[in-house]
Amino acid sequence: MTTNHPTTTIVYDDDSVRKFMIASIFWGLVGLGVGVLIAFQLNYWQMNGKFLELITFGWLKSEGVEFLTFGRLRPLHTNAAIFAFVGNMMFAGVYYSTQRLCRVRMASDLLSKINFWGWQFIIVCAAITLPAGYTRGKEYAELIWPINILVAVIWLVFAANFFWTLAKRNERSLYVGLWFYIATIVTITMLYVVNHLSIPTSFTHSYPIFGGVQDALVQWWYGHNAVAFFLTTPMLGIMYYFVPKSVNRPVYSYRLSVIHFWSLVFIYIWAGPHHLLNTSLPEWLQSLGMIFSLMLWAPSWAGMLNGLLTLRGAWDKLLTDPIVKFFAAAVTFYGMATFEGPLLSIKAVNALSHYTDWTIGHVHGGTLGWNGFLAAGMFYWLAPRLWNTKLYSTAMANAHFWMGMVGILLYVASMWVSGITQGLMLNATAEGGTILQYPNFLDTLQAIRPVMLFRAIGGSLYLFGFGMMAYNIWKTARSGEAVNGTVEIGDSAMEEMVQNQKQGFRSFLNAPVIYASLLIFFVCVTIFSNGALFIFGILMTTFVVVGAIAHFEFSKVAWTVWYEKLLDHSFGFTVLTIIAAAIGGAIQIIPTVTVQRADNIEGRIQIPYTPLELAGRDIFVSEGCYNCHSQMIRTMVPEVLRYGDYSHLGESIYNFPFQWGSKRTGPDLAREGGKRSDDWHFYHMQDARSVSPGSNMPNYPWLFEKDTKVSQLPNKIHAMRMLGVPYPIDLSEEDIQAQVDEQAAEIVAGLAEKGAFVEPEKEIVALIAYLQKLGAYREAGEKIDAAEAQAGSELTAVK
Repeated sequence: MTTNHPTTTIVYDDDSVRKFMIASIFWGLVGLGVGVLIAFQLNYWQMNGKFLELITFGWLKSEGVEFLTFGRLRPLHTNAAIFAFVGNMMFAGVYYSTQRLCRVRMASDLLSKINFWGWQFIIVCAAITLPAGYTRGKEYAELIWPINILVAVIWLVFAANFFWTLAKRNERSLYVGLWFYIATIVTITMLYVVNHLSIPTSFTHSYPIFGGVQDALVQWWYGHNAVAFFLTTPMLGIMYYFVPKSVNRPVYSYRLSVIHFWSLVFIYIWAGPHHLLNTSLPEWLQSLGMIFSLMLWAPSWAGMLNGLLTLRGAWDKLLTDPIVKFFAAAVTFYGMATFEGPLLSIKAVNALSHYTDWTIGHVHGGTLGWNGFLAAGMFYWLAPRLWNTKLYSTAMANAHFWMGMVGILLYVASMWVSGITQGLMLNATAEGGTILQYPNFLDTLQAIRPVMLFRAIGGSLYLFGFGMMAYNIWKTARSGEAVNGTVEIGDSAMEEMVQNQKQGFRSFLNAPVIYASLLIFFVCVTIFSNGALFIFGILMTTFVVVGAIAHFEFSKVAWTVWYEKLLDHSFGFTVLTIIAAAIGGAIQIIPTVTVQRADNIEGRIQIPYTPLELAGRDIFVSEGCYNCHSQMIRTMVPEVLRYGDYSHLGESIYNFPFQWGSKRTGPDLAREGGKRSDDWHFYHMQDARSVSPGSNMPNYPWLFEKDTKVSQLPNKIHAMRMLGVPYPIDLSEEDIQAQVDEQAAEIVAGLAEKGAFVEPEKEIVALIAYLQKLGAYREAGEKIDAAEAQAGSELTAVK
């Protein structure tokens, strides 16, 4: 006799998935299109707006368009690729898989709609403000403060919807994909909030609360881990769901996924300082960054192998199924990128690769190969299911794969050649290391122009393939009808889940959690102490390890049971994930923020900018000059020979934000002040080739037409004073205006003597003032009287 158990039909919210997927494809085309444009700009400076005159046969006269320069468009490209393309793809994958893994509809349709439309509004705001020059000047964190607040709000909406869905789930245990989604949400929240803490000076401008070395550390703690927890962990969750689905096979190893997750979450967060090797960052932080980056090889390759071996027994599908092709290639590119990343974090290798195109090739290998191909495979798998039809053209999908593959390989290979060539040329010395073999920076630029062009061609091929996918998905959607997935859930199963969620904090009270917490605590005691406390840390660490192993050997089966109990409770799992991810950042950042301040620094201390120089610095940041010029001379003989004495920690302590940079398309500017005359800078900004033949820098005619925003300086100086910059407390608006007028008049008079005429209120004057101040410092302990402090005069000549 058959008993009929009552069931409930759950209808999934696949409409949100469709919207996010379409948005991802659209913004992907935009982001890739901008990327191709700026790639060509690096070869042809005329592409910085002047091409409008070329393509209209002279009808539109233009020496340059300010919102189409490389410095303005590069942040648009990176933000579009990361937050618009990959961000929308991530939301699509998370919304689709979470509902199936939890066997429940997303908790709130309203929150899903707010998430979608709010995110698109953020992207539109970014697309308007970044080309307009409104930026914070920090890589991957350029958005101005009102947009940042909106990002935080929408991200919390997404988080609330996700965790609410977990609480309502009808599946007892959390699947591995959900672990990575949890890590993404909580860690990105922590990273984004800390790195975007700012003091507003107007609706479109603010200064970060961290400056100099503090800002450098916090920025790359964020910048590196934005890659880790926005471009990697959610993609791994998507991989763990969609790759097994595509071949109808289980994940290769559950135990390997456990090791992969916890080691990745704990180790990744420590690796940020490898972006600052050989700089003035304290040595202990550089060493930690390098060591933990090398440790990343193990968990990263554990994930790659788990993904590839999941395809075991289905390799024949590589011949016929484009979806499997994309997934297999994506996981392979993940392995390549996570091998290359630790390699580039070795100090000796980093001395060659940093500030060159090698890093650009590494980043794009991961983004185009890992994120882009994973997105394509997921979209091709989803489209027929979301519109209840067949894929429009398998042949076109296969063509897309090969077009994209050739594009990636051409791009990455050209950047390897370009980066290694430039690194070797810039570091080459002669006569026993006493002189530079290539003293002119432009020699290296001319040498890599051909391979830079191949980069643009490779990007164009990838863009064309992506366009083929967009057309294929559009035709697939047109041939079908939008449908929502459903699942039947027994009422008894739903009641069981309600009772299970009431167990609450029991997920913390198990041996793995307790041993792991004790081990982390005593390891930290050992690392950051000395004397008796150091010995105590070693003894307790040893005791915990031995005790854990003995306990494991005594009750092997129970360990699995304990971990499964942890997976029954999303709250406990989330708290432990936060702890694992937060430890590294706290240990690195808190000592740096509290100790590395101007009051505690010995040696050289930066001299604050005058009001006009501060305005010039903001213009420098607004134009995106930090995308091509660094301000950090590394502790390497070739750099000292080329640029001057290596940069000291205190010499950028008042820089909000820091300007150490990550790529040199032009020379370093840390000691630019006084090297060249005012009129040289004047003509360089007007037409770089008139003073630097062969330069690929765009023209900046608007700097000679736009007025410096002097009215904003009182608020800016007040914010700087709050951040610890020693501006006089009684500096009035009239004093600020008088100082600006006096310094501007002096610069204009000097230019006029050389035949360069400009009005004193123009932006070019403020920019020249800033460039001529770079490298000015005083010795710590050297007293400054009020007049000198007010004028920001140089006490020590640094040339």
